[in-house]
Amino acid sequence: MSAVATVSLPRQATLSVLIALSVTHLLNDMIQSLIPAIYPIIKDSYQLDYIQIGLITLTFQTAASLLQPAVGFYTDKHPMPHSMIVGMGFSLVGLLGLAFAGSYGLLLLASACVGLGSSIFHPEATRMARNASGGRQGLAQGIFQVGGQTGGALGPLLAAFIIVPLGQHSLGWFAIAALLAMGLMLWIAGRSARIAPSLPRAAQAAHGTADQVADRPLAAVVVPFMILIILLFSKNAYAQSFSSFYTFYLMGKFGISIQQSQVMLFLFLASSAVGALAGGILGDRIGRNRILWFSILGALPFTLVLPYASLFWTGALTIVINLIMSSAFAAILIYAMELMPGRIGLVGGFFYGLTFGLGGLAAAILGALADRYGIATVYQICSFLPAIGLLAWFLPRLREPQR
Repeated sequence: MSAVATVSLPRQATLSVLIALSVTHLLNDMIQSLIPAIYPIIKDSYQLDYIQIGLITLTFQTAASLLQPAVGFYTDKHPMPHSMIVGMGFSLVGLLGLAFAGSYGLLLLASACVGLGSSIFHPEATRMARNASGGRQGLAQGIFQVGGQTGGALGPLLAAFIIVPLGQHSLGWFAIAALLAMGLMLWIAGRSARIAPSLPRAAQAAHGTADQVADRPLAAVVVPFMILIILLFSKNAYAQSFSSFYTFYLMGKFGISIQQSQVMLFLFLASSAVGALAGGILGDRIGRNRILWFSILGALPFTLVLPYASLFWTGALTIVINLIMSSAFAAILIYAMELMPGRIGLVGGFFYGLTFGLGGLAAAILGALADRYGIATVYQICSFLPAIGLLAWFLPRLREPQR
């Protein structure tokens, strides 16, 4: 066998795993996205107020956040690729519960099951995507993220054309997606043993070992981590104002239908997929810090204008804002992984868990503000949130990726 063939075969196998992980991420996050997508339906049928809507998001995202760091910490030492199948099993149970819940309490319980499934899936899938990167970490995370962002964007579209016309029980049909994901996860688990040996030596060195964590002083890890957490909160709080309340904002301010508002939410969320992939690829080329700064300074002018825009410009501005803001997540995640190079599962679990937890907390707070001051006021307040990202100035510069 030629040298070219020897090199290309592992890369092909790695790319197939990355694509499969991206598809499972799509299916997982699509199921998650059905929760906020049905809010306009269940708000009327269960006579819910905005804070109760926010509490559903808080319940789901708290369940999604609690176990992720623990799962990631354990799988760093004991890889468990089959655990993703177990996680999807919880999501399947939660999905069926949402379809046939007869009370608000059962809605909360079903949402928690979906969140629990997500908490098991993300750390192990993130670790496998990192291992399959072949040294191109930004590209690998971009491919993985584009699946999740696309899946999250599909929820409102599915709600507009399937769930709204057919009703809450139609959620049960999406159990097929959960079963498909479980089959694909089984295939990925079978390929996982081949991933690590196929990595180039430079990529294996870049991944580091657990012993390397001790080489970095504690203060050099804690301070940047705190800044990254604050950056995530500002981004997630702004994103949650759309995921949970954007449809109500559009219907209340512009008088459009549920279906029209769901389509506009889809356009907002779909832009995340493009931004995540572009941010991952550019991060490999120009460095993580530059991507972080672009996501902050690039989005802020548009967020400040948004609350005062017409319907057309509201749609256009939200797409631009999310394109820019979503470019930062891969950079934040890889930056954190470089701070703790031997704790890939732990870092992935912590930051995905933090994303869900902070998002749920923000949804509950924003719901309470919307009940008291109105949806329009909430969007005026949220327009300043990206400015918190200026704290990125205090992030130390890490080793830049090789061009």
